[in-house]
Amino acid sequence: MSPRRTLLSCVVFVSAFAIFAACAPANQNAAVPSTAAPAPPDPLQRFYTQQLSWGPCADYATSESDSARFADEKFDCARLEVPLDYAAPEGRTASIAVLRQKAAGPPAQRIGSLLFNPGGPGGSGMGLVASLAGQLTQSPAGQRFDLIGFDPRGVGASTPAIDCLTDADWAVERADLDVDPSPAGVEQSEAENRQYAQWCTERSGGPEVLANAGTRDVVKDVDILRATLGDPKLNYVGFSYGTRIGSQYAEAFPQNVRALVLDGALDPTQTTIDRTVEQNAGFQLAFDAFAADCAKSPTCPLGTDPSKATAVFQALARPLIDKPIPVGNRILSFPDAITGTVQALYAKAYWPVLTRGIAGLATGDGRILLALGDQYYDRGQDGVYGNNNEAFISISCVDEERITDRAVQADLIRRANEAAPFRDDGRGAVGALDPCAFWPAPPSSKPHVPHVEGLPATLIVSTTGDPATPYQAGVDLAKGLKGSLLTFEGNQHTVALQGNRCIDAVVNAYLTDLKLPPDGTRCADR
Repeated sequence: MSPRRTLLSCVVFVSAFAIFAACAPANQNAAVPSTAAPAPPDPLQRFYTQQLSWGPCADYATSESDSARFADEKFDCARLEVPLDYAAPEGRTASIAVLRQKAAGPPAQRIGSLLFNPGGPGGSGMGLVASLAGQLTQSPAGQRFDLIGFDPRGVGASTPAIDCLTDADWAVERADLDVDPSPAGVEQSEAENRQYAQWCTERSGGPEVLANAGTRDVVKDVDILRATLGDPKLNYVGFSYGTRIGSQYAEAFPQNVRALVLDGALDPTQTTIDRTVEQNAGFQLAFDAFAADCAKSPTCPLGTDPSKATAVFQALARPLIDKPIPVGNRILSFPDAITGTVQALYAKAYWPVLTRGIAGLATGDGRILLALGDQYYDRGQDGVYGNNNEAFISISCVDEERITDRAVQADLIRRANEAAPFRDDGRGAVGALDPCAFWPAPPSSKPHVPHVEGLPATLIVSTTGDPATPYQAGVDLAKGLKGSLLTFEGNQHTVALQGNRCIDAVVNAYLTDLKLPPDGTRCADR
């Protein structure tokens, strides 16, 4: 299979969804006969008025790491019922898993709830809040807000969960090369992608689940969650893909927004194809920055000349296509070596680990890069995979522009390889259609520049050296939302509420007091 796993992101559009139907006679002065039937109840009212039943979180864990964190008694969890299909709210329902850490400060100072989304799409908001809550407890945000993490529909502990591959399937998938550009190679890759789409349909609960997995429906779930938490207005922090949720929510429910922090923005001005190429270029810039830092050491496995680092990396990685490195009873494949490298490029803190991983390639030791790949694919030490990657593909298939022309697909891969040569396998562009071309449901959204009237001031955070969501994307989103831009000078993917004093001071001031920074405010990586 050849999904565009790390090469895809966009801002999409959802139209406003009326919470309560407005009913009025055609003639406002006409008398209403006493025999007139009462207006029918709003079909969403039962969802908006439901009471959440909070309890322990242990049973919500879907991974080893979550099992340990969710056992902490400071968290409580609940399930939110929402329509599976908002066009048929009387039909099947979905269950959204929610985790809460109550505000640590005095009750009189509590502002409300603060919702988080970590990105992806496919990331667990429950896991994010459980991991951040400790460091946020003493912050203004943790003192004055209940911290809320939710798993979007289909993700993590929410049900029905998107499920496409078994753990055994994943081992096969990660070893699959998809590097043959010949007609036979294209045909084989497309057969695998067609099978993947079929497995997703069968194992996730049918085409209706996949058709309604997109951001169009997530933002409606968020509004129901806001109401059931007792908040008249939404307070929200979204990272990466989470900025898409935030911007679409702003379009659908601008009257229900109090504060939006959008960090690591997806560019609303670009097509899916152009954004994919730009993201590849962003990872190459991150690789180049890593190589320049590594070159300061005489033992750097990429050498001391940064201009030659990409060629050296290619020489180390490409032999894995024909001869993967054994790692116990597993292997480090070429795709896994690239994936592990990409994982480490998301944050500068991983650079020392990546150095050791690349050094291992030269000596036949694939343990570090394989472990980084495991982290990317959410594989636990027990060999069990989470569903975030399956959710990523499924949600992208209904959120993104769909490519059904092999020539267009081949051109995209060619441009992506040119933008990020460190990832290039050197065999030529494979123009096989990806799984989305065989998806059982049409796209429910499309890339779209936000059009929002009456939206309160928002805060957009963008990092100059962000590999996954280039800096300009934040500039463009801030312009589209007429929001305030906060610049971080550093090399990592997202930064808000993660320990940088300058950034966190601005974000906390905005969340608690709606105080925006002066135009042109910049914070540095130190």
